[in-house]
Amino acid sequence: MSKQALISPNEPRETGYRVAQVEPDGQTFEVGGLFWTPCADDVVADQFWYDPSDNTIKPNPQPVTIDNTTGQVV
Repeated sequence: MSKQALISPNEPRETGYRVAQVEPDGQTFEVGGLFWTPCADDVVADQFWYDPSDNTIKPNPQPVTIDNTTGQVV
C-alpha cells in the first residue's frame, strides 16, 4: 500500500517543512495552503520533514544527549 504525506509549508522544520499528516493513497483531501506528496510506508506525521531542495521526506534528527559525568554522548 502506498501513502501520501500532507506537507505544511507554513510550518518550518529543519531546512524544510512539517509532515502534518499521512494517509493511504485514495484517502487524501483538499487542504488550502498545504500539499500532498507520495511517501514511504514508514513515514509518520511530526516524526519526518519534507526537504524542498530535493523533494524528499527525511526523519527528524534525534537529539544528542551528553552524560554530565563523563562528557560522552549517550
